[in-house]
Amino acid sequence: MKLTYIIIDDDPQSILKTQAVASRFQNLHCVGSASNYNDGINLVLEHVPKIVFLEIDPSDKESDLSLHLINELHRYLKSIPKIIITTKYKELAHEALKFEVFDYFTKPLGINEFRKTLLKLEKNCQFEEKEAKQKFGLIEEAISDDTFAASNFIVETKSDLVSENFFEFEKIIENNSGNNQDETTLQVETIEENLEIATDKTPKKGKPLIICVKSYGDYRFIEAKDICYLQADNNSTDIHLYNGEMITAFKTLKHFENVLKSPFVRIHNSYIVNIEYVSRIHTGNAVCYIKHTTTKLPFSKSYKDNVDSIISSITNGNYLEI
Repeated sequence: MKLTYIIIDDDPQSILKTQAVASRFQNLHCVGSASNYNDGINLVLEHVPKIVFLEIDPSDKESDLSLHLINELHRYLKSIPKIIITTKYKELAHEALKFEVFDYFTKPLGINEFRKTLLKLEKNCQFEEKEAKQKFGLIEEAISDDTFAASNFIVETKSDLVSENFFEFEKIIENNSGNNQDETTLQVETIEENLEIATDKTPKKGKPLIICVKSYGDYRFIEAKDICYLQADNNSTDIHLYNGEMITAFKTLKHFENVLKSPFVRIHNSYIVNIEYVSRIHTGNAVCYIKHTTTKLPFSKSYKDNVDSIISSITNGNYLEI
């Protein structure tokens, strides 16, 4: 198994020393190195290596190297590389564990400790691959069952995500058993650690839709009815709640547009609004006002039909126009 790696360190001598130790192992292949935060992020996104050796206490503070680089990777990657911390001080190890790093080395790197970590990493990779194949095989077998043979089951996944979400797949299969092809075209989109939304996009009758924003073992549960609007922020989305709180989810606004149905309506490239919180629509200024706030959301011409549907929805009820 060939394992690619990147070194992110502000000290050129440390980079050379890490490469020297790694060169002792034929299954390791260096694809580059970086000396600061921005270059490090770009290098990882370009090559997506299996391992990243990261210095978190740099001599040059302007390099901006720290554990927060891991947070940034989660914004763009479904599955981040195995992070191995390389630094001089053991005192930072406890903080690093909170970021779920794979291992922690104190400089200078020792060949024996390096070998142990590498063996552990290979074992971990082999286990993940084997487990993923087994789980996915069981899913395929369940799909081929006569009661579900007519359904289309589309799964986009990675090995480290299949095992985590396998039981969710089982529930989906069970809930859709017996449906014909015209009635059930089931799409299970990319599932990732940063956000888990019920794959059955139609909530059970009588129960509110719960959205879970997950980050580093922290599960944040939100009732969909509490969301006023969602705002795009590059490859992440800011979720604005009725109480003024804002939560960031590492999914694009397009993802939310696909999984959230009425009363959520997209009105702009950057905004999805919950029509239950719309208090005013000014078509001349092309803005929507949010209840009990001073917030005004712009809407664009390309989404004018959606805005018209909001007006229609609000006026189609116990409504009096003066």
